[in-house]
Amino acid sequence: MHIDPVFLRLAIVLVVSYLLGSIPFGLWIGKIFYHVDIREYGSGRTGGTNVLRTCGKVAFVCSVAGDFLKSFGAVFLAAVIMGDSVGMIGDVAINVPTLKVMAGLAAVFGHIWPVFANFRGGRGVATFMGGLTALCIWAALFSLILLILIVTTTRFMSLGSVVAVIGSYVIMIPLTLLGHYPTEYMAYVLLGSILIVIAHSDNIIRLITGKERKVGQKAEKNN
Repeated sequence: MHIDPVFLRLAIVLVVSYLLGSIPFGLWIGKIFYHVDIREYGSGRTGGTNVLRTCGKVAFVCSVAGDFLKSFGAVFLAAVIMGDSVGMIGDVAINVPTLKVMAGLAAVFGHIWPVFANFRGGRGVATFMGGLTALCIWAALFSLILLILIVTTTRFMSLGSVVAVIGSYVIMIPLTLLGHYPTEYMAYVLLGSILIVIAHSDNIIRLITGKERKVGQKAEKNN
């Protein structure tokens, strides 16, 4: 049976990227070095913010670094696997920029719904930023500045995260229109932002109702 080589490359990239994204660094760091399951504390998520509240700053830095590298690595892996190949699957052109976008999104999806942690992951911000850095470092820096500004002034990590990912889409519009980056990268920031806003839906409700936790608050064990 003949298998289209472009389809095969796409399948390999998506599977590997999803599995990379599924690596639950926060969960494993908590269990191995702090002997706690961070899913039993605070938000129940495995991302950096809950790691910070449960295990402290060192664990937070290590967790965020790992989550960042998952999609950063996935994007570069896609470029290596695709090489100079260009093909079609239906009416969709599969080229290097398209495959990079798919790889980054698959890693973000894997982080939020990881197969290695019973599909209970983090909210995807650090992983999204890793892919964004690999695709467009200027948009990533702009998002990081927004994140820092919002978090330092409000102490709400969730608010800073949502504003940062939406800001990445806003800044990508002029960068793309000016011809500096492929239009395919717009799909990454748009779809990635939507995924992250969905993952923050409970935070958004708590922000509106005034019940959201601030940075610095310790996570309590859930009943």
